[in-house]
Amino acid sequence: MTWILWVKALHIAFMVAWFAGIFYLPRLFVYHAMNAKPAVDEQLCIMERRLLYFVTPFAILTLIFGVALIFAYGSAWFAASGWMHTKLLLVFLLYIYHGYCFKLLKDFKTGKNRRSHRFYRVFNELPVLALFAIIILAVVKPY
Repeated sequence: MTWILWVKALHIAFMVAWFAGIFYLPRLFVYHAMNAKPAVDEQLCIMERRLLYFVTPFAILTLIFGVALIFAYGSAWFAASGWMHTKLLLVFLLYIYHGYCFKLLKDFKTGKNRRSHRFYRVFNELPVLALFAIIILAVVKPY
């Protein structure tokens, strides 16, 4: 049974690493949207690309270990855990968010960004709200 604890620990560790990047990347988008200097624009593109490609394996490993936990606990546990279904919906939305960051990265790289720094400030807060909800669901298990 201790192997499940290892899987859970790795799931949490990779999730924390993923979120560190997913919190910082939109902040770079804010700075990028406010910038008007070509040299700074180029540097921000490099930073954004490196960060997104650095944290993407953490997102994948979070998913792998999360799915492993679901299988380890079994289908009966999964079916009886209503909170888990809500958590998984939020996680699914986070993966869409992550994928959308690739589109935003491309828009900046090709000079096609049309969004303001205000949009990116709001965009930056979405994963924070999702994380709070996910943690509450996983710890409190309200239903």
